[in-house]
Amino acid sequence: MKKADIKIGFLCNNNCVFCVQGHKKQFGDISLEVIEKNIVAGSKDCDGVVFTGGEPTIKKGIEGLVALAVKSGYKIIQMQTNGRMFAYTEFCEKMIALGVNEFALALHGHTPELHNWLTGSDSFHQTVAGIRNLVQLKQKVMINVVVVKSNYRHLPEIAKLLVSLGVAQFQFAFVHAVGSAERNFDMVVPRMSLVMPYVKKGLDIAKHFKVAAMTEAIPFCFMTGYEEYVAENIQFDSMVYDYQMEIEDYKKYRITEGKLKGPNCNKCKHYKYCEGTWREYPEKFGWKEFKPIKK
Repeated sequence: MKKADIKIGFLCNNNCVFCVQGHKKQFGDISLEVIEKNIVAGSKDCDGVVFTGGEPTIKKGIEGLVALAVKSGYKIIQMQTNGRMFAYTEFCEKMIALGVNEFALALHGHTPELHNWLTGSDSFHQTVAGIRNLVQLKQKVMINVVVVKSNYRHLPEIAKLLVSLGVAQFQFAFVHAVGSAERNFDMVVPRMSLVMPYVKKGLDIAKHFKVAAMTEAIPFCFMTGYEEYVAENIQFDSMVYDYQMEIEDYKKYRITEGKLKGPNCNKCKHYKYCEGTWREYPEKFGWKEFKPIKK
């Protein structure tokens, strides 16, 4: 399975303090003509399409874009969203009827206070209602939790909430310090060594309740005993259609442009298939936390 990740613009009804696209809001919308061209182009090599942004559910013309994706032959049509519009049952039913068959929502806190502070909006109750609606409609619901300073101690509570909501899968994604997260670095980026006990407790909860879970952007040297949860090992190949840019092999781009390996990483038994860490992290904190696992 290969997926086409298609940006529909950078407007959003949230204002997350860690948003990796936050610096692109100045670009605003992307024209329907460009998006339609990208949908058709991506269908030549990809079995699935992911609509992302910005927030795709507030995009004028999103219905026609989904219809075009179906017509173009994509087997998987995923909506990557903050979930707020799915609080409206009619909108859920419309997207399902049009052909969306995967829903990747974002929830970053187990309480309104935490989630709303991180998203810069009164969004918690809508997002939770969206999750409930989609689960009730028997849709595949996957949740992304961005791990930041304010929420990492609450990852077990967030995991318990997601299990209780009946989601199919959730992911703990370590914050990537670009966009708004770069601007707010000291406020949002935690030390990875402090985060890990809570990540593992959250994964233990998923395992206990037989809910699929994974991590993103956490190197193998932090994941001893939990290696099976490293998402980079199981993610689909993808290409990205971004603002005035096309990335044909996102994994290659991620490894060569986005991430780094440290001076001792080549001593680790996971070296060949570990991607390392987002480069902004060691540029700030150095490499002392990263301990190679003996071969």
